[in-house]
Amino acid sequence: MARARIADDLGRAAVGVVVSVGGAEGSAPTVDRTTLALAVRYTLQLLAEQSPGGAVEVRVPPYAAVQCIEGPRHTRGTPPNVVETDPATWLALATGSLAWADARASGRVRASGQRADLEGVVPVIDASRLH
Repeated sequence: MARARIADDLGRAAVGVVVSVGGAEGSAPTVDRTTLALAVRYTLQLLAEQSPGGAVEVRVPPYAAVQCIEGPRHTRGTPPNVVETDPATWLALATGSLAWADARASGRVRASGQRADLEGVVPVIDASRLH
């Protein structure tokens, strides 16, 4: 069963809190777990809405995973194209405070598969418009 869509006002507020404490700079956020989870889930929701498809699975444990980007759809077992990262790195990518190439070069993102590339897909939200 699919999760209910997170309302934009709630999601944007959670991302705004994370950004305001510097958690979207790639450092460990100092916000409560509920707010962090909401910010991660909301930005992953935006990713799936802005780049629909099922070719790539983006995982941000322990909070959520989504399938996105057009191409061959994955339905069972381990997906052939996976991007996985921690919540702070994901939020930095999602808000544009960290570039995809820099995240890959620093080893903060694990990406496997030919299509596991989010260049041009992130950021998914303009952090400067949250305040």
